[in-house]
Amino acid sequence: MAMASSWNRLSAYQKAPSSLQVVCRRKERDRGGDQIHPYKVIEITPPPKNLGVRCFPPNLQCGESVTIEGQTYTISSVTHRYQLRKGKYEPSEKRLDVLSTGRYILNLYLENLLEQS
Repeated sequence: MAMASSWNRLSAYQKAPSSLQVVCRRKERDRGGDQIHPYKVIEITPPPKNLGVRCFPPNLQCGESVTIEGQTYTISSVTHRYQLRKGKYEPSEKRLDVLSTGRYILNLYLENLLEQS
């Protein structure tokens, strides 16, 4: 009889609350839009000149203007490089190829002339 009363007490404490939910999901990274990412910036006019590592927003695209040390450049290409490590591709480098804005406009004009001829 003593065993039956202790069994009732244990079963009362072992009931799981109905609001408990178990979710099996990979840990999500913080993907906030306010993050700033480092890019290796290279001016591609001959000879190529390294402008250093700069922080920019992650959504840069070709044709956008960026200002570095008071000079305005236009983005010619955006490159994301990955390396295979332990069976997974991991980001290794982000690179911006830029041209001075005047040079970029001149190249567009010359390419247009070439297409028309």
